[in-house]
Order: sequence, then structure tokens, then C-alpha cells
Amino acid sequence: MSRIGRLPVTVPSGVDVTLNGQDVTVKGPKGELSLTVPAPITVEQTDGALEVKRPNDEREARSLHGLTRSLLNNMVLGVTEGYEKKMEIHGTGYRVAAKGSDLEFSLGYSHPILVKAEDGISFAVENPTRFSVQGIDKQRVGEIAANIRKLRKPDPYKGKGVRYAGEQIRRKVGKAGK
Repeated sequence: MSRIGRLPVTVPSGVDVTLNGQDVTVKGPKGELSLTVPAPITVEQTDGALEVKRPNDEREARSLHGLTRSLLNNMVLGVTEGYEKKMEIHGTGYRVAAKGSDLEFSLGYSHPILVKAEDGISFAVENPTRFSVQGIDKQRVGEIAANIRKLRKPDPYKGKGVRYAGEQIRRKVGKAGK
């Protein structure tokens, strides 16, 4: 039995879960998320919790059991607390500025780069070198943060670029280091 899959997903007060066949919709104070549960897996709602069940011990059912439970838990956490990825910029002249709800980056290219905020995603700029990506969908927050990081990946020689807050960059010594 999956150790993650057999744990119930607790549903806090203020969160409404709707089960419609294989579709699960979670509404909370921050918004609404929905998920279509894969075929062999079923979701049952008990008093204040969601139970994820699998019909048999086949490989596909086992692999989807824990995944489905984690996705449901992430949905419940997203509509109650939300998700945030903090990021920082290192490098001389590299900076970020808020342009309305969008971000404008100066990353050493000949032009500024504009990143538009998708619906359900917001940006917060603390100072010109620190910002965060916020939203209720964990997967989209992580994907947008990764796409921003790809604009200027951290350089292994000087450490310049966009990185997650607290990320350690493995540095290389270069030509002169013997």
C-alpha cells in the first residue's frame, strides 16, 4: 500500500470539495481548482477528509495512488494558503521592476524582457534584486518561476543570473585556478 496514498487529505473549514464522477473541484478563500482523477483511482469524501482508493495492486494503479493524493492535497493547500516561489537576481546591472501586474527584467541583454502575469499568478517585487511568484496552483507557480529562471541561468563561473532564493550554485574555478 502506498504510504502517501493511504493518508487522508484533511479538508479545513471554509473549503468546499465537490465530487462529480472522476472530477474533483476544490473551492476556498483564495480561489477554485479542479482535477480529473485518472481512471482506476476513486476519491471518497468522509467527514472532513478525502480518501483516495485504488481497486487493485497493479503497477498503474499503485503509481497513480500516491500521485492523486498529493495533487488533491496541493489543491487544498493552494486554495487555503497559496504558493510562493521567492527568487533573487545576482549580477551587476541586473534588476527587475514591476510594470503594473507584469515584470520587466534587465539582465544584460540589449533589450528589457517583459514577463506577463497569467491569470491566477501574481508577482511581488521586494527590491530590484528580489521578487516572488505567487498563486494557488503549485504546478503553474513552479513552471513560471522556472521559465523566469531560464531567462538568464546562473553562471557557474561568476554566479550571475536569476536563481531561487537560497539556491546554491556550484562554482567552477576557471582558467587561472590551478
